[in-house]
Amino acid sequence: MSNEKEYFVIAFYLFTSIADPHAEIAKHRAFFAERDVKSRIYISYEGINAQMSALKEHALEYIEWMRQDERFKDIDFKVHSYHEQVFPRTVVKFRKQLVALDHNANPHKCGEHISPAIWKEMLEKEKNILLLDVRNDYEWKIGRFAGAVKPELDMFRKFPEYAKQLKEEYDLKNTKVMMYCTGGIRCELYSALMKEEGFENVYQLNGGVIRYGLEQGEDLWEGKLFVFDDRLAIPLKEDSKALPVSGCHFCGEPSDVYHNCANMDCNTLFLSCSDCAEKVQGACKPSCQCAPRMRVFEKVARPKPFRRKHLCATVLTG
Repeated sequence: MSNEKEYFVIAFYLFTSIADPHAEIAKHRAFFAERDVKSRIYISYEGINAQMSALKEHALEYIEWMRQDERFKDIDFKVHSYHEQVFPRTVVKFRKQLVALDHNANPHKCGEHISPAIWKEMLEKEKNILLLDVRNDYEWKIGRFAGAVKPELDMFRKFPEYAKQLKEEYDLKNTKVMMYCTGGIRCELYSALMKEEGFENVYQLNGGVIRYGLEQGEDLWEGKLFVFDDRLAIPLKEDSKALPVSGCHFCGEPSDVYHNCANMDCNTLFLSCSDCAEKVQGACKPSCQCAPRMRVFEKVARPKPFRRKHLCATVLTG
């Protein structure tokens, strides 16, 4: 009989008024105190944004606990099963903005939410589409919808400027703007910005790519999905045979495996095949190979992201 525990990895968000976010934080911490839960949860006056992993029974208890609260009863909990915790510790804290935008976009005036099934149908049949991927470059590299456009921005706080640029390049009345992100929360605000700029037909993938994968698998998707936890890259379905769409930073061979640079003062996230990673001992560039503070390289199939410096026990000093 197997002693392996089953964990649920859960992602969700909700824009809803929370009069006292600090009281909500205290309630969450108290609920988690006696349960096997690790998390990265942000709560603000405007709502909640959460990623967490928990022992299956504790995850189900949490979902039920949240649904007993009238404010949270309609949350879309996106759930994957996994064999271990995917977060290093339990974080529940206040954040002024759930999405860093520095623009007063109204999430309640966002684009039309469309289900994964309708999203797939629109991509297959509709014409005159602007398919926008509003994720970071390192997310885009390892997986995306075929034909998607990625905004060339060094930070997404600049998206309002990008929206104005698109306004000059596309027909506001006839262009169908379809937007997606990992879990859906960014699109709530970015789609609202597109509507502010005058685009009349704006749609967003309900539940993001995570929900799409759970319901539609890999249809029309290329590669893997970047996630912000120990897994880093996951297939959209368990029996995936998808080939990498990205390549090794050094040799160019197909690879969707991310490493953090072993130089603790660099820590850059980069793609590498296992052979090249071993040759450079986990360094992203030659100058990092002789840096004074290096982590010991461990050759594993799927490296986990490095944590804060003080949590790293194995350090080589020059």
